[in-house]
Amino acid sequence: MLIGQDITILGAGIGGLASAIAMAMHGARITVLEQADMVREAGAGIQISPNGLAVLDALGVGQAIRDVAVRSQGVTLLDGLSGHEVIAMDLQRHRPEQTFLLLHRADLIAVLHARARELGVAIETGVRVTGVTLSPDETLLATEIDERRADFVVGAGGLHSVLRPVLNGKRQPFFTGQVAWRAVVPATGDEPPVARVFMGPKRHMVTYPLRGGAEVNIVAVEERSAWADEGWHHEDDPDNLRRAFSGFAATPRALLERVEQVNIWGLFRHPVADQWHKHRAVILGDAAHPTLPFMAQGAVMALEDAWVLADCLTVAGLDEGPALYQARRRSRVARVIEAANGNARNYHYSNPVLRFVGHNALRLAGRVAPAAMIGRFDWIYDVDVTKDA
Repeated sequence: MLIGQDITILGAGIGGLASAIAMAMHGARITVLEQADMVREAGAGIQISPNGLAVLDALGVGQAIRDVAVRSQGVTLLDGLSGHEVIAMDLQRHRPEQTFLLLHRADLIAVLHARARELGVAIETGVRVTGVTLSPDETLLATEIDERRADFVVGAGGLHSVLRPVLNGKRQPFFTGQVAWRAVVPATGDEPPVARVFMGPKRHMVTYPLRGGAEVNIVAVEERSAWADEGWHHEDDPDNLRRAFSGFAATPRALLERVEQVNIWGLFRHPVADQWHKHRAVILGDAAHPTLPFMAQGAVMALEDAWVLADCLTVAGLDEGPALYQARRRSRVARVIEAANGNARNYHYSNPVLRFVGHNALRLAGRVAPAAMIGRFDWIYDVDVTKDA
């Protein structure tokens, strides 16, 4: 049981706040330590699929999220060079019972933060944890100004979680040969409520509306040998982004012309952590299983982790619950990550013949079996971890 248990969570991102809410709902006393001076998220879009929305509903924030999101009507793949449609997957027609949302990451953080506060979660900002020492009965946290003892610790600090190397040692990630830019630009009123993927040789660009269609989110990926640092917060010159996609059609180029500020990061593959827990400490989200941004499941997997971890700790306690949590989660997230890795290859045909064949195969599948095309990832979207005991 979690009633009355003291739990410390490192990181006030999506996974950290979601786990704080889930555990508080089970009666735990939660303290969240966030190194930033306030709980906020840099401007960027995020997609929430039905499996993630199921968790948000269970956390009591589903309607608040719907209120600030755009409901996606589908996914459209286009030839980036010509701008011609390759396949349009209509979610409203073929999956009317499912809800896919497009929203600003900062709006999601704000809703989760408000819910955590409502449940009495203590959130301390400006606290940077620099080291972790584990023992069977407690965890010692070293910060920049003091040391703290914690009964149980959840590492939700993402890729650079201080707890991940303590559990697994330091491992060098593998550079994929790809970099990604992200930006948010003002909309002109004609952006459809769908996620559009413009596919081109060794690059692709994803766009979708945010905040009632007032803004457009852009994520653009390019294959190249010159790598960029990992992490989303490295600024770049917008002209570099425009040059990389100068051969694309008028519609995506027009969006890029409106970019005034852009961030770039290198895409690295990290192995799924072998060890997610030790003694009374556990990791979740990107701290346990970083994923590439090609299935829009990174944040959703963190939401699933948060719910399952709280459930396992409630059922099996703080000593046995972490092992149950890893057993329930590891194979699923590994499969999702592999699917994300495969998606990148499908978008980047550089050989004109292969691109022609691949795009026409997609067109044919869209005409002959559109529902089957959408259903390829039902094994991801149809899972509801809040009902999976």
